[in-house]
Amino acid sequence: MIELTPSQIAALKLARDGDLYPQPANKWTHQNATVTYAKNDRWKERPQKIKSVTAKTLGELKEPGFLERRHLDDDVSKDVYGITMAGKMWLLKNK
Repeated sequence: MIELTPSQIAALKLARDGDLYPQPANKWTHQNATVTYAKNDRWKERPQKIKSVTAKTLGELKEPGFLERRHLDDDVSKDVYGITMAGKMWLLKNK
């Protein structure tokens, strides 16, 4: 049984929602991520920030096989990462 930190769990959940693409400042998030607003906020006054993952957390999740590169012929620093079946199973069992 592998224990994950809260930031690693959040990164897995973010990857479950869609593939992670490189962004400026050594961060990774969804391809067309934009600021969203709370669904129950009629006037859209409270923006919710874009969730992102650091490159360090991404590396920690690649080692046990929870995340994998999608396009193996691209440059490693610009490649897309997605959740593996092992990552999905870990989330099902633990959270």
